[in-house]
Amino acid sequence: MIIGIDARAAYWYRGTGIGTYVYQLIHKQCQLDRKNNYYVLVPKDSDYSFIWGQNFHETPVGNVRKDRFWEELEIKEVLLDRKVDLYHIPQNGIGMPREKVCPFVVTLHDVIPITMPETVGPYYRQKFLDSIPEILDKSDAFLTVSEFSKSDICRELGIPEDKVFVSKLAAEDIYSPVDKQLAKAYIREKYGIENDFFLYVGGFNPRKNIKSLLLAYAYMKDKLKKDYKVVILGKQGRSYDDLVTLSHLLKISNDCIFTGFIPVDDMPLFYNAASVFVYPSLYEGFGLPVVESMACGTPVITSNVTSLPEVVGDGAITVSPDDYEAIGDNMLRLVEDEKLYADMRKKALERAALYSWDKTVKDTIEVYESVSSR
Repeated sequence: MIIGIDARAAYWYRGTGIGTYVYQLIHKQCQLDRKNNYYVLVPKDSDYSFIWGQNFHETPVGNVRKDRFWEELEIKEVLLDRKVDLYHIPQNGIGMPREKVCPFVVTLHDVIPITMPETVGPYYRQKFLDSIPEILDKSDAFLTVSEFSKSDICRELGIPEDKVFVSKLAAEDIYSPVDKQLAKAYIREKYGIENDFFLYVGGFNPRKNIKSLLLAYAYMKDKLKKDYKVVILGKQGRSYDDLVTLSHLLKISNDCIFTGFIPVDDMPLFYNAASVFVYPSLYEGFGLPVVESMACGTPVITSNVTSLPEVVGDGAITVSPDDYEAIGDNMLRLVEDEKLYADMRKKALERAALYSWDKTVKDTIEVYESVSSR
């Protein structure tokens, strides 16, 4: 089978959930699939080092703007020229060719533009809503990342369940336990963070609900037996100014560290150095950061809504994302109860080990074969 796959998100959105998904999917396909031939669409002048193997062929396309790439690329000719049997569009179907020249498989990570439209940028939301009828009409199968997302997609879009296949994500291989003291020394030396800390990773979209973390910390700060900071990783986004203002109102601004962008290679060291990872998101299609933290052995507190209970199982503490007192109480429990901490560390590692990019690739190829054989 000759497979085309749009890999541009692996370059442009590396470090985000979708970027990591596309990068790891192709990287592992290169390792595991020797039967099929792949044409991998990549931006010109990009680093192709994660694409290798005689049956994987980089197919450079124009260097268009990443924020509007779906409007500026014609790929019909690419698919026809390579005689592609199946084309995989892994970023929610955005960028689908205008003309269908082979079966299409789309990875639809979630339907947040429909279920939580107020948290999505207006341009992308409108593009998604405008594109969905065509995506539904042209797609032969959908992949998604959790049973929760499958249920949401089928309900909101009216897609039959037998057309949607679940292929769960996993932590990259770089996320694994390292000596906590060595990790803390690295973070102290490079980033100047001296104290133990609670960690958040995951962007500044309002649905990530970072405010509940700040409220939780302010609520329990005076109960701590030693000083902790709250470290919030990532490029400043939509709610950054509101969060800074909130930290001042709560009188915890000196305890909150907004690091800005962090290179991917440093992320495992932050997870390992952290005392607890807190992820109070209101809505996730999967929630990759919780698996990354669990894979490093750092205990997790996360939300008991949407996909997150499914993803973490008993490998994390789950609470209502709006109950900042419960979040704060559990933060305090974890850092002061050594037995609980050790137990949650063990459970986190066991849960993370259930997820594998090898399985993700196997599940994906099975969908390719099912669609191709119809």
